[in-house]
Amino acid sequence: MSSRIAGRFRQLTEQGRKALIPYIVAGDPSSSATVPLMHALVAGGADIIELGVPFSDPMAEGPVIQQAHERALANGTRLQDVLAMVEAFRRDDDATPVLLMGYANPVERMGYTRFADRAAAAGVDALLTVDIPPEEVGAINTELRRVGMDNIFLVAPTTPDARIKSIADQASGFIYYVALKGVTGAAHIDAADVEQHLAQIRRHTALPLAVGFGIRDAASAARVGGAADGVVVGSALVDCLAGISADGGDEAALRGAATRLLASIRAGLDGIAP
Repeated sequence: MSSRIAGRFRQLTEQGRKALIPYIVAGDPSSSATVPLMHALVAGGADIIELGVPFSDPMAEGPVIQQAHERALANGTRLQDVLAMVEAFRRDDDATPVLLMGYANPVERMGYTRFADRAAAAGVDALLTVDIPPEEVGAINTELRRVGMDNIFLVAPTTPDARIKSIADQASGFIYYVALKGVTGAAHIDAADVEQHLAQIRRHTALPLAVGFGIRDAASAARVGGAADGVVVGSALVDCLAGISADGGDEAALRGAATRLLASIRAGLDGIAP
């Protein structure tokens, strides 16, 4: 594991707490808002930040996050801009791990070696590429490991046991369990089903397990947080920010809303008995 991600999960385990991992799309609702929003998320209790890299065909995303990708691309945000945002964030925060989540095409266009070098220099801790399967991850994994970055993988409810083992063999940092079938922002989570699948994954890895897709508030975070090591909050946060922006809210309003939403979910997670 990378030192920042490993250290953060180790710290949380010692405290008997769960990781809160918010997701926003870099460049949405504006390029200038992203770095201040990242700091606002930390102020609200974020333990790791997941930063979406804008892409023209974000196939794993539901309508809310698809629209965020579209807005970010319309704002001119590209992979090199995302790396610059992380670098700017690092000037004031050298402790909070940052994970980039996106799709293979922008990374491939930059080139694996160049991407790994630039991302590590900017202060990126890990990469999650939705559309690179474990069978094809060798080349990018070599470069990420060379610079000390983690490669995060998704495991779905439908992932066969043999494939979970293959993913566990390739992954580092943590494994991201998709709590719902379908795209991000879907309906309600079955906590018992999540617990069962997490137990299945734990038979193959000692890595921390984070649960995402369907975490919308303190209650849903608390329902699944007991069995997981962390929760990812994406669509609910992106939707909240989009609504404020559409209503003419300024960057201060965006930051305040992000901090409040995260703080409420943080309180729900912290209410789980160790």
